[in-house]
Amino acid sequence: KGVETLITKRGISVFRGLGRITAPGSVEVKGEKTETVASKNIVIATGSKPTELPFLKFDGSFVCSSDQGIAFEKVPENLVVIGGGAIGLELGSVWSRLGSKVTVLEFLPNVAAFLDADVCRVAERALKNQGLDLRTETKVTGVIEKDGKRYVTAENKGKVLEFVADKVLVAVGRAARNEGLGLEELGVKMNNRRVIETDAHYQTSVPGIYAIGDTISGPMLAHKAEEEGVALAEHLAGKHGHVNYAVIPNVVYTEPELSSVGLTEAAAKEKGIAVKVGKFNLAANGRAIASDATEGLVKVVADAKTDRLLGVQIVAKGSSEMIAAACAHMEYGGSAEDVWRTCFAHPTISEAFKEAAMNVDKMGLHSV
Repeated sequence: KGVETLITKRGISVFRGLGRITAPGSVEVKGEKTETVASKNIVIATGSKPTELPFLKFDGSFVCSSDQGIAFEKVPENLVVIGGGAIGLELGSVWSRLGSKVTVLEFLPNVAAFLDADVCRVAERALKNQGLDLRTETKVTGVIEKDGKRYVTAENKGKVLEFVADKVLVAVGRAARNEGLGLEELGVKMNNRRVIETDAHYQTSVPGIYAIGDTISGPMLAHKAEEEGVALAEHLAGKHGHVNYAVIPNVVYTEPELSSVGLTEAAAKEKGIAVKVGKFNLAANGRAIASDATEGLVKVVADAKTDRLLGVQIVAKGSSEMIAAACAHMEYGGSAEDVWRTCFAHPTISEAFKEAAMNVDKMGLHSV
């Protein structure tokens, strides 16, 4: 309703219904009545949908997507989450706090795979301490029923495993939602995952038709989509819209929160970049101690030659707020020294960011 108010205050017309691009400059909307809307420019921003497993189709009752996973009518006694990414960890931790016995099955060696392994270990320890059973390097194979109960079957290093489940939450990713828009008929190019291909200004292969957000390549994040929408609007207005994809923050809203921006140490090394790294553990942060929030770590990755910030990873209470400071420094090409020469308020958990930056050069004031 808030967004609707903003739209109407700006004199924007809203047509409710199913939209289909019938030709460049023409959109058919099937709602209470069928209407045709003409426009010089058309922007596709239809978002994404949960990805199914071919052998575990969503039924909304036992096998659930995130859409159903936020609205169970009661707390499941046993919840099996397939996928240890953002959605699986977030919803898994929520239902765990509400009393469910939660098991997370992840195919990769670590959950939250966008983090470096050392940072990931801190996150995994925090989640396990809250009662989540995290099973990595585990491949889900199906569901069986015996003795009146249903079990999710899986394999780990050749061993067959069974996990009792009252609900199964499949959180293995999302896919672009662009069916029924008439894209094939128009000749809009897409890759084999139905992700729309665009140029640097978000124009598709058909002039006058643009696409942003989850329908195109890149992380499926609301703030990334918003930045693209703003940049495209500026471009269409004859200005110079731009998105810096090297500085898009990623957050998992567990407790503690897991946040990152830029390159991990592993990714930088894969690119052949020599790096230096600084870390600071929240157990040595006064505000974290006073707040009973000492589970966490800040890691700063900088270019070994120039000291330029390449990436920051934070496991901490409220790290989604802290990561903004890292984005700001990286946006102007700041260095680790720029961070530690910035005055941080005391006592704050954000001081851990400053200390980690100081430790890039082994200058930490509160590190042993």
